[in-house]
Amino acid sequence: MNITVSLHGVFRIDRFKLKILEYPEGCCVQKVIDDLQIPATLLGTTLINKVHAKSSDILHDGDTLMILPLLEGG
Repeated sequence: MNITVSLHGVFRIDRFKLKILEYPEGCCVQKVIDDLQIPATLLGTTLINKVHAKSSDILHDGDTLMILPLLEGG
C-alpha cells in the first residue's frame, strides 16, 4: 500500500517534505516513525488524513500521514 508522508519542522532536515512510501497492509504509524528514525523526544503530533492519530493507529492505502514536532516558544 502507498502512504503519503508529510514531515514538518525539524523532521525535514536531511529527509524530505512530502514523499509517497510503500508499506505492507496493517502497518501502523509507529512503524513509519521508527523507519524515519524520528526521536520520540521531539515527536509532537501525528495526523492521518488531517485527524489526530495515535502511534498504534493502522494506516490504509492512500492515507496521508503528517508528522509534526513538539513546538517550543513563549
